[in-house]
Amino acid sequence: MRGVAPSLAVGSLAVGLSLAGLLAGAVPSTATPSRGTRPAPAPAYEQQRLSWGPCPEAQTELNAAGARCAKVTVPLDYSAPGGRTLQIAVSRVKATSSSHRRGILLSNPGGPGGTGLANTLALRPALKGAADGYDLIGFDPRFLGESSPITCGQAGPPSPPGPSTSPRADFDASVRDARKTARRCQEHGDNAELLPHASTRNVARDMDVIRAALDERKLSYYGISYGADLGAVYTQMFPRRTDRMVIDSSTDPASTQYELFRSAGQPAEEALDAWAAWTARHHATYRLGRTAFQVRTRVERLLAQAERHPVTVDGQRLNAPVLRLLLKQPIQHAENDPVLAAIVRDLADAAAGKPVEPGPELAAMLELLSSPDLADSMVGGALFMCGDGGWPAGGWPKDPETYWKNSEHSRTTQPVFGPYVNGMIAPCAFWAAEPREPGTAIANNVPVLMLQARHDNNVPYAGALALHRRLTGSRLITADIRSHGVYGRGLEGLRPVPCADRAVNDYLRTGDLPAHDSTCARR
Repeated sequence: MRGVAPSLAVGSLAVGLSLAGLLAGAVPSTATPSRGTRPAPAPAYEQQRLSWGPCPEAQTELNAAGARCAKVTVPLDYSAPGGRTLQIAVSRVKATSSSHRRGILLSNPGGPGGTGLANTLALRPALKGAADGYDLIGFDPRFLGESSPITCGQAGPPSPPGPSTSPRADFDASVRDARKTARRCQEHGDNAELLPHASTRNVARDMDVIRAALDERKLSYYGISYGADLGAVYTQMFPRRTDRMVIDSSTDPASTQYELFRSAGQPAEEALDAWAAWTARHHATYRLGRTAFQVRTRVERLLAQAERHPVTVDGQRLNAPVLRLLLKQPIQHAENDPVLAAIVRDLADAAAGKPVEPGPELAAMLELLSSPDLADSMVGGALFMCGDGGWPAGGWPKDPETYWKNSEHSRTTQPVFGPYVNGMIAPCAFWAAEPREPGTAIANNVPVLMLQARHDNNVPYAGALALHRRLTGSRLITADIRSHGVYGRGLEGLRPVPCADRAVNDYLRTGDLPAHDSTCARR
């Protein structure tokens, strides 16, 4: 899912991707290929015979479900299919209903940088009977997980901030970190040859090779966040190969990835206001203020203090960029309001010099922040954010001062999250390899079922509306909730949206889109 943090002195991009759990010319259905379209792979790729066997030992859920795994061969460079190849890891759980088998269902969990070998299987409880007619196909995108993974040079342990700092000092540290990350990735092994081929469009091409290798005319798909945008890209590149497409929590195709981050600032401030109102109603428990204004003021003062002197919690110094990150992750879901209130209570006590034993959520975040593997966990996201030539994952300014100026300008109207979303400087600012293709334009009428939460503060609702207008054959189901992700929320212990779940399952079962757009009311 898109939940990346601003660059921090401790390795910001890694922190954001990890805590989030977590994001190219078009081929319209009635058009000839446009600029940026590359040749289809040679028949050898599409007609390959797969060797199925047990899944990797670590994939316990897949093996327990009786899944089989294989490697699909794809070209590194689709414009030169006779050259170097990659191995894409694929899993398959066969349909349980042979008489009503529909085909194959692929998925992507988001990121960018999320692995997905077991992701489609994980959706099976939400799919219910709709799963019976599909072979559930999981895959790790190129360069991730089991799919010819790329590694970068050793990053070393994170460097903690000093006892005093400033916003500019924190930002300059993030620039140094981003530059080092770019260098250690590009100069490691033969990555300079590989990195230009890490793109959303190439992942979509790999998906189509998977389809062909499985001897299927079309594929069905569910994707969330960046995975939703990947699905939309597939519909443009392979409109006649698209069967039943479901995209959940998508973005504005006219925006770059950096612009998408910036657009999340105001919705995040609104989410903070909603949380502050909830917390004020529970003042007896959290003691953060009796009004929403008092609670928000408490948060802003905490950040102002950390911009001068990092807050020490359980022996770790946390500067303001880290605190903004710690606030942003739980605020994505309304169900997390108690978690966020408990975190802020702990942080406020620590800032006041009181001894604090962190609660379980804050303790888990602190453990991640101190992990020696922290910086390495961001590699997958950086690959695609730096390899895309525009939407959905690329488009990063090269001048660090752009990020600094936008961050400072945002403070007036977005004091808590403005610096977070505007100051996010990715390694892409220092990436030596230029994207091989432009971003993907959206302009066709392929049938698509879209889902979006109205109060999503990760990928704002306005972006989904913009994509909906471009996908003229789509239907949009809106959930009137604060959430990032709508379908199958019960799988994560969140409150389900039954009408959205039914809409997805009915569509996957029958192929009939809803007759019109609709909104699922709050429950």
